[in-house]
Formats: sequence, structure tokens, C-alpha cells
Amino acid sequence: MFFASPRWEEVTYWSVDLETGGLDATSAALLSVGMVPVRAGTIRLGEAFQSLVRPRPEDDFSHDSMRAHQLVPSDVNEAPALEVVLREVDRRLEGGVLVVHQASLDVTFLRRAHAATGLRWPRPRVVDTVDLIVRASHRSHFIDPSPAPLEPLLNLAAARRHYGLPDYGSHDALTDAVATAELFLVLRRTLGARRLRELV
Repeated sequence: MFFASPRWEEVTYWSVDLETGGLDATSAALLSVGMVPVRAGTIRLGEAFQSLVRPRPEDDFSHDSMRAHQLVPSDVNEAPALEVVLREVDRRLEGGVLVVHQASLDVTFLRRAHAATGLRWPRPRVVDTVDLIVRASHRSHFIDPSPAPLEPLLNLAAARRHYGLPDYGSHDALTDAVATAELFLVLRRTLGARRLRELV
């Protein structure tokens, strides 16, 4: 029996991306947050939020991460504290659905950041565009099993190209949040999802 679920377009989604000081969520700094809402199936750029984050002294900030996102310590030393930024993120997410590209990374960072600052993790429902890509790939092979199945393209830029979306610069939190929101809308249509339960 299906649980009650709103129509997908009745829900507010917040597409979120993080830039971090490394890939280890147990030690790497959270350096930048970008988020943009999707309301009634439309990306609302005018409501976007972006902030740098001042790292805590104990958080790692690797040279590899600096090369990737071009953020150096002097860029974030005067940024708002992690707790301040998380409160802004949580305020926007209240009652909405979190959309991320690779939940295993971004959600882990957000949960760890909440724990580190003593804030309660709001436990939003999560839509992972990586999961939607895998589902769309399986659906495509089910409809036409004749070609040998290919591994789905899970990288954000590669997945966008696969679905005919334009290239954007990467490793900027707000740009990547917008890129994820656009990919989410394309994947929702590809899967024919009509209810939230078909996306989470």
C-alpha cells in the first residue's frame, strides 16, 4: 500500500551544494554553501542563498581542495561562523525537501556540521540526483534491453551533458546548486515521477 504523498510540484525543494576542505566529512572544513529553491517546478534564482563559511581551527583545509575550488584560507577567515550559516540553511529547509548530487557526501557533511556545532539535524527528506540517474538508467534498459547496459554517468557535469544541459563552471557552491536543480528537473521528467514518494 502506497503512503500518502503530495504531488511533486506541490513541494518546495532546496538544491544545495557544498565546497569543503577535503572529502573526509569527519575532519574536512565546510567552506561554502550554495542553495536555490525549486517551487512549483521552477528554479527561483531570486531566492538563492550563498555564503562562505569560516573554518573551525580543528578542521582540515587541504591543498587539493584549494586547487579544486580556488578558495584559500584568506578568503574564508572573515566569513560567518559555521553555526550562523547552518541556521540560515535550516531556516530555508524547514518544511522543504533537500536536493543534492551525491547525498552520501553532502548529507554526511551537513550532519557532521550540525553535530559539531550542537545544532539539531533537521532530518529533511532527501532527493539524490545520483540515485535518480541510476533509476533512469535502469528504466531505460528495461524499456530497451537490446544494447548492453552502460554504467550511468554519475559525475554532475557528465550527467548534465548526457541529458543535454549546458556546461557550467564547477566548484562554486551556488553554481553547482543551480546545476543540480536543473538536472533534478530533467530527471524528474525522464522518470515521469508525479509524487514526492517517487523521488525520495
